[in-house]
Amino acid sequence: MKTIKNPLYYVLCTFVLIALSSCEPKALTEEDVFVSPNEDAITAMLNEECPQGWKIFELEEFLDTFMTEQGNFWSDTSSYRDRSYNDKLHVYMFEVDTLPTLGRGIYIRGRVTTDDYAGNFYKSMVIQQVVDGKQQNLRISVDMGSSHGLYQMGQEILIRCNGLAVGRYSNQPQLCVPSYNNNIFAMNASEKVGWAPGRIPSSVFRRNTKMIGVPDQSKLKYDTLTLPQLFSEIKRKPADSASIAAVRKVDGRLIVLKDVYFSGNYDDSGITECVVGHPDTVGGANVFAPSTQNIGYPQSRQVCDINEKNPVSSSTAIMCSCSEYAKFAYFYLPGANKSGISNCKNFEGTVTGILGWYEDKASALNTKDQDGYEWSVTPRGIPGFGVADIQMFFQGDTDAPWVPKEFDPNNQ
Repeated sequence: MKTIKNPLYYVLCTFVLIALSSCEPKALTEEDVFVSPNEDAITAMLNEECPQGWKIFELEEFLDTFMTEQGNFWSDTSSYRDRSYNDKLHVYMFEVDTLPTLGRGIYIRGRVTTDDYAGNFYKSMVIQQVVDGKQQNLRISVDMGSSHGLYQMGQEILIRCNGLAVGRYSNQPQLCVPSYNNNIFAMNASEKVGWAPGRIPSSVFRRNTKMIGVPDQSKLKYDTLTLPQLFSEIKRKPADSASIAAVRKVDGRLIVLKDVYFSGNYDDSGITECVVGHPDTVGGANVFAPSTQNIGYPQSRQVCDINEKNPVSSSTAIMCSCSEYAKFAYFYLPGANKSGISNCKNFEGTVTGILGWYEDKASALNTKDQDGYEWSVTPRGIPGFGVADIQMFFQGDTDAPWVPKEFDPNNQ
């Protein structure tokens, strides 16, 4: 056997091994991923990042400072999407205001209140800031799949907003970028062409966002109240520009509605009972969100106070909003089954989620038959699928909880 006796060979091999080992990536530490929650450390970081100056705005202050009624993207030749303006209330349901790219740093911070595991907050999130014991909230539209895998519920984030935009999509304020829709093949295409808030590109959002500390869900604030209490605080049927403006301030609020039940009804140009049917083809099926045939609007199911005996004419009912693409979309409503909805009234408890007032057709506010069900609560999940935001019990007995059951086309 031939042997190598030249010592230079061994020296060379040693250098190669050292070089290869140096190519291994350095293991991430907590300091590499999270900014210290120490306020002095945050200040030092921002001073270094923005020597020209910076400010962290409270969320409502941010909207008051940068969000105008008409926005700055409207023009005679390039307008917002059709039906954005209500000429009787003098408000814009759709608008976009761009934020300065240069100058002092514009920052907002808040704790993530949403989770997208169950699919009900696709490419979107809500952040919360607690000021003087009260919630301030803001929606964020981000073009990032599974964004909550990185920005988990309870994670505080700091966002540099320079170069982004703030706008309203169906009256809901959100951090965004301008987006122009010119899809002439869409259903009702003529009503959708124009400028509207769009999703912030993933790379831009990650570059502009820092995570402060580690996720801490215990620091989220939940407002627990009954439906009559909720509508004693906010107008159930906003009817003027002042009440519309007030609606925007409570959008995104994290609430727990107590002493409620699912009536088994939904809104189809009027409150109508859900029916037994395959959710693929029956829009009124007694599940959370039957198919819209890929149109994509959120489906809603009525939630009532336990003392409400006539859901159809209820003055305090709210809608539970769910995406047809959520993991639990085809699950029966609490108390519903293949026989119908007769048992729904026997299941009572709490519904937790994000409060919203979504109005796409501004003209609907002016009709005499306005039903007032624009208010909704959007749960982040159900037991077994994401955050267990819907907790129902048979006749209020905590030993008899609602067990979610999916529609089975083979068991009709």
